[in-house]
Amino acid sequence: MQSRIPLRALPTTAGQQDAQPLMTPVSGPLEDRFGRRFSYLRLSVTDVCNFRCNYCLPDGYQCSTTPEPLTLTEIGRIARAFAAMGTRKIRITGGEPSLRKDLPQIIRVLKQTPGIDTVALTTNGYRLTHQIGDWADAGLDQLNVSIDSLDPQQFRAITGHDKLQEILTGIQLARNAGIQHIKVNAVLLQDWNMSAFPQFLAWLKHEDVTLRFIELMQTGDNQDFFAANHVSGALVREQLLRSGWQLQARGRHAGPAEEFAHPGYRGRIGLIMPYSKDFCSSCNRLRISAQGKLHLCLFGDEGFELRPLLQDDDQTLLQQRIHELLQDKKATHFLQQGETGAVRHFAMIGG
Repeated sequence: MQSRIPLRALPTTAGQQDAQPLMTPVSGPLEDRFGRRFSYLRLSVTDVCNFRCNYCLPDGYQCSTTPEPLTLTEIGRIARAFAAMGTRKIRITGGEPSLRKDLPQIIRVLKQTPGIDTVALTTNGYRLTHQIGDWADAGLDQLNVSIDSLDPQQFRAITGHDKLQEILTGIQLARNAGIQHIKVNAVLLQDWNMSAFPQFLAWLKHEDVTLRFIELMQTGDNQDFFAANHVSGALVREQLLRSGWQLQARGRHAGPAEEFAHPGYRGRIGLIMPYSKDFCSSCNRLRISAQGKLHLCLFGDEGFELRPLLQDDDQTLLQQRIHELLQDKKATHFLQQGETGAVRHFAMIGG
């Protein structure tokens, strides 16, 4: 295990004028003790969500007394620190990020950060038709939209909103605005959308998007729902391979999805299978909560407070702290053992 990086400045000698704190310099990319490098940051900007998805917030968002979300200034300082340590992609998450009125400014600040090549956004699509132009103008590179069913009634039953057609229109507007990298996320749900799997495939015949099926994950609040609705992504994988879908090479800064293509389809399919063997071996992402905590794993036991270090622009101290905390990252999560960590629902830190 690597040695800890000292966080306190060494004392100066007598007579030194305006001496700079002597600190161990930050060098090299973010790397944990298992040799994994982290070039991808998932940055939550709010834990508030206006949907009531049955697998996440079936009773809707419950107001809490948590601190205010990160300010634009704090977000900029986080982005600069991670970019300096090798992060090249930042995904804005929530809750629902579009509930922040300053979302275009957040996108712009991240896009203008030296070293950040890609700014992505995950949204439920509620405000997509009204705001996609502003997001594109601010520099958004990639868009992920959650659509758990292509049947309007089923979509409403899952999310609590009758917005499917408007969201589909928003995807077309995003393409018209110049955003070429568009993905659609669908959580695999045994009782809610598995019977409509052929409908998803028919849609991909002519729709140039990547449809990512996400294995339902157990959290602190959804044990009964999980037991009734979990579908193994491995079963879907086998079905795809039997049907002529071919596994594609994984991009350098890509997320955890295995991606498949088929010569008879315009769209692609991605599978995110956190219960699969060696899922964590290729981990390349860290998470920051809306309140400024570093989460080393989606299912870790705790988040580590960074916000006090964001009150001034001491990039050296901030980077050193991140480097130090990264050495506590475990080799894997423990979902297979039913351990879900501190996550009660995914709106807490953006999934």
